[in-house]
Amino acid sequence: MNSSDSAHQFAFTMITGDTKQLSDYAGHPVLIVNTASKCGLTPQYAELEALYKKYAELGLVVIGVPSDNFGGQEYAEEAEVVAFTQDKFHITFPLTSLNDVKGKNAHPFYQWANKKVGLLSAPKWNFHKYLIGKNGELVASFGSTTSPMSPKITEAIEDILKEDSK
Repeated sequence: MNSSDSAHQFAFTMITGDTKQLSDYAGHPVLIVNTASKCGLTPQYAELEALYKKYAELGLVVIGVPSDNFGGQEYAEEAEVVAFTQDKFHITFPLTSLNDVKGKNAHPFYQWANKKVGLLSAPKWNFHKYLIGKNGELVASFGSTTSPMSPKITEAIEDILKEDSK
């Protein structure tokens, strides 16, 4: 697989200020989710945390990407995002800094992923999920209303976890 086919070519600035390369997660499945604190789907934070706790020891990484691209439903200040997610949902999985996930200013990962899946499977709302395989390949795209704990997602994660690392 050449690097342009791999999510491992991208990095995110985390909400803590450090930069994290997706290549640091090589050998692990990664679920990347655009999040929002004031959305009707915000209770999915609890499900994302449950998913993370269930599979983290087996290697799953969950990354939340706070975004204000849909309906102005994210706080403008990252400190507010941290306070909200900690106080309300006690999340332990990492969050990136605020990012665009659509349009010309979308984070490069989202530009790549959106191109890979096509317009019909790109994020149309908060809590869209991309599942990245151990080698950085884009394995699946799940719409906003798909529960993080749905069999569709958990089975896809379990399938990746069963694969031998290459």
